[in-house]
Amino acid sequence: MKEKLTLHYLAKNMTIIIGLVLIWRGIWHILDGVDMYLFDDNKMITAFGGIALGLLMLYLPDKDLKEIQKL
Repeated sequence: MKEKLTLHYLAKNMTIIIGLVLIWRGIWHILDGVDMYLFDDNKMITAFGGIALGLLMLYLPDKDLKEIQKL
C-alpha cells in the first residue's frame, strides 16, 4: 500500500532525518574530542584508523565488501 503524501508523513520522515543527523553530529564531535585528547589533534592517525575500522565493520557481517563496490 502506497502512503499518501500528507503533512503527517512529511513531518514524521523529517523528524527521523533530523534525529539521524543529530546523532551523527554528536558522534563526530565525540571523535574530534578523542582525537584532541589521545592523539594531540593528529588527524592523520585517526583518519587512517577510521578508514581501517570502517572497512572492518563493512567486512565482518558478510565476509565481503560488496557494500563499497558501487563507489
